[in-house]
Amino acid sequence: MGTLSLAAGGWVSNLIVYLIGEYNVKSIEAAKIFNIFNGFITIFPIIGAIIADSYLGCFSVIWISSLISLLGMVLLVLTAGLEPLRPSKSLGVGGTRFTLATMGADQFDKPKHRGIFFNWYLVALYIPSVISSTAIVYVQDNVSWASGFGICVAVNVLGLAIFLFGSRFYRYVRPQGSPLMGLVRVVVAAVNKRKVKLSMKGEDYYQQLHDGASTVMAATPTQFFK
Repeated sequence: MGTLSLAAGGWVSNLIVYLIGEYNVKSIEAAKIFNIFNGFITIFPIIGAIIADSYLGCFSVIWISSLISLLGMVLLVLTAGLEPLRPSKSLGVGGTRFTLATMGADQFDKPKHRGIFFNWYLVALYIPSVISSTAIVYVQDNVSWASGFGICVAVNVLGLAIFLFGSRFYRYVRPQGSPLMGLVRVVVAAVNKRKVKLSMKGEDYYQQLHDGASTVMAATPTQFFK
């Protein structure tokens, strides 16, 4: 996680300067491009989560997204070294950063252990971001853009290699279907049953489990937030 954050932060943090200084892009246009990049990075975790939960699983989404990110960074290195080339969009960050958190939590059974994992996950997320926003930006500004992007590529390769190396030790959770379908069913059922009188018997209420089984709920609904 730390290596991927370091690699991504190394090119995102200084992207506006790169566009203005190297390709004579106007500041307003550079800001628009930067906002588009941030928009993709923000929206793709949602798409990546749906694909991971419904179809491919976390492991496949992570390594595919890491590979896409790596290819995007290789293109940035080439654009920094070869004048005719231009920067290209990358979708990889959105599919790895937050899907990794889900897959990591799936490796533990006890809430205490999951809590410890998330603490370290945040450390691995933000410390590399600080390093990429300072050290790598310094290399880009004072050494060369190709060197700075090259560091990002090397770190991305290292992170992907470490992730794939541990593939035989991971616990894999099978996709459970689209989480959006459950939300849609709730809305449809609420609309269809909006005039149904509520029962005060606890045995009339059930909770659907992941394996398709049902269990009786002990509590009856209250009038709060009716």
